[in-house]
Amino acid sequence: MKISLKVEYACRVLGQLARGYGRPNLAHIEALAKAEAVPANYLVQILNELRNGGLISSRRGKQGGYALARSPAEITLYDIVRVVDSEMLDAPVSTAGQSGARVSLAWRDIGTAFEAALKARTVENLLSRDAAEMWHI
Repeated sequence: MKISLKVEYACRVLGQLARGYGRPNLAHIEALAKAEAVPANYLVQILNELRNGGLISSRRGKQGGYALARSPAEITLYDIVRVVDSEMLDAPVSTAGQSGARVSLAWRDIGTAFEAALKARTVENLLSRDAAEMWHI
């Protein structure tokens, strides 16, 4: 299975933001980029999409930064994919030919199972349980 780099980076940065969920300090883009080894200029674009999709909030200024808009347990991987790479959820298959209808049905079933798996996993599932792996922003 191949996921886009954009989805991977979005999951990583949301996992990083989840570490600070509920704390008063907001995460700064430079710290997020460094902690998750994501190019800062690309991260800006991803954060804008996540904000526009309602998954994160942001505040400008010296005391500004980024935070999750909802609890890590409430943001699913499906939400992330829907916001940053919704084409992953579309798998139109032609029904042409004698086998087309069956092939289309098979891929539709696989797509349904994929969506269910994405909806069953949350950003909270991305958090490290090992204290040595924890980062604090």
